[in-house]
Amino acid sequence: MESRLPAPDDGMTRLVVCPACRGESVYSSSNPYRPFCSERCKHQDFGAWASEAFRVAHQTPPEDHDS
Repeated sequence: MESRLPAPDDGMTRLVVCPACRGESVYSSSNPYRPFCSERCKHQDFGAWASEAFRVAHQTPPEDHDS
């Protein structure tokens, strides 16, 4: 199986967990998709936000009863 990880650009390679597939991802300037491991994972995440599958929780402010 061929690796999707880009070649490290120096001796200080940092591997992180891809937020989409949970695989290893190189977190450096050699990986244009960081923190994702591939273009596919990056697009899947963007699509989830665009379709509102992911949402940022917020609290609704209490109603103003003085009005």
